[in-house]
Amino acid sequence: MATEKEEVDYTLNNPDTLTKYKTAAQISEKVLAEVSKLCVAGEKIVEICEKGDKLIEEELAKVYRGKKITKGFSHPTTVSPSSFVTPYTPLAGDEKEKDVVLQAGEPVKIQLGAQIDGFGTFICDTVLVPEKDKARDVVEGRSADLILATYYANELLLRLMVPPGLLASGTDEEKAKAAAVKAPTQSKITSLLEKVAKSYDCNLVESTTSWLFDRNEIEGKKKIVIAPGENTKGEGVPEVGEVWGVEMGVSLGSGKVKQYDQRPTLHRRTTTTYALKRPSSRKVYSEVQKKFGHFPFSLRQLDDERDAKSGVIECVRNNVFRQYEVVGDKDNSPVARLLTTIAITKNGITKLGGPPALDLTKFKTDKKIEDEEILKILEQPLSRNTGKKNKKKKASE
Repeated sequence: MATEKEEVDYTLNNPDTLTKYKTAAQISEKVLAEVSKLCVAGEKIVEICEKGDKLIEEELAKVYRGKKITKGFSHPTTVSPSSFVTPYTPLAGDEKEKDVVLQAGEPVKIQLGAQIDGFGTFICDTVLVPEKDKARDVVEGRSADLILATYYANELLLRLMVPPGLLASGTDEEKAKAAAVKAPTQSKITSLLEKVAKSYDCNLVESTTSWLFDRNEIEGKKKIVIAPGENTKGEGVPEVGEVWGVEMGVSLGSGKVKQYDQRPTLHRRTTTTYALKRPSSRKVYSEVQKKFGHFPFSLRQLDDERDAKSGVIECVRNNVFRQYEVVGDKDNSPVARLLTTIAITKNGITKLGGPPALDLTKFKTDKKIEDEEILKILEQPLSRNTGKKNKKKKASE
């Protein structure tokens, strides 16, 4: 008698789920560190992106060998110049954009990610491009303001995502009282983050969005939209058992955005079905379905770039693919972004993958946060100290 196939638990209650997320995150962070080293003045963006993708493929080949588990990109390597907000990844065959190089001192946003069994981690960091063969000096002036505003706004947002009362201590009555507090509204979150940005004479980037993640899904049913633009709003509050991609964007200008003229090369397959008519469209769709599932991909990652450019048109027109437009600061002002993949557990927030810790001693400015409410929140921990690390430390002494 045949037995029914046991349904797999893909929630965080299954330790395998967290392990897959963490494995993908380790790969993402390792590659981000290497790509950051490649970002020096005069280097071509398209070549950096290609090298980053190759590194992700090499690292993925080392894990879950011989197992029937899908592995791949959760996001291609993208390198966005100074005023660009969205991920940017030019094509090697594009005459206008293939020779775009990094400029010394500009803040570039590196975004990439890996996925294991559909559990993807996205990460993004902003680095100030150094001159070739020159050590990175202490950063001062407006560049320091931008990096520090983004860092502290991101730290604040992460703390605002901890469910009320989750880390409360004291009597049962005190814990219950803390848990009864309502989570901050999205307008309150924007208001607090705006104060951080203003402290450094910066502004939040319009419609910066954090998404709930799920297996094979990077834009779930919940989202937090900071400084929402026209016809955009967030919905839902973070809860225990969820994984989120938390994004922060700050500008030295107004923070308002506009669509740029660069070719959109970043796409993602939707759940829409349509009988594609062109052979090139069907070829591209088949390749994307096999290689990338429902995760974002760049046209430069496909086997034939020329076919990709023509085949993608019908797919986008009929909503089979979503096309990500190239968007940047309306005033062409420098922009910084950070993106962290987090898990919310009973012990608080676990950073699965994200930008490396910022060395605050390398950034100097006369500006600082003085708002008492914000400073108090920034002092709060992201998670409960479970004592595991201390036990390990004592064991090794």
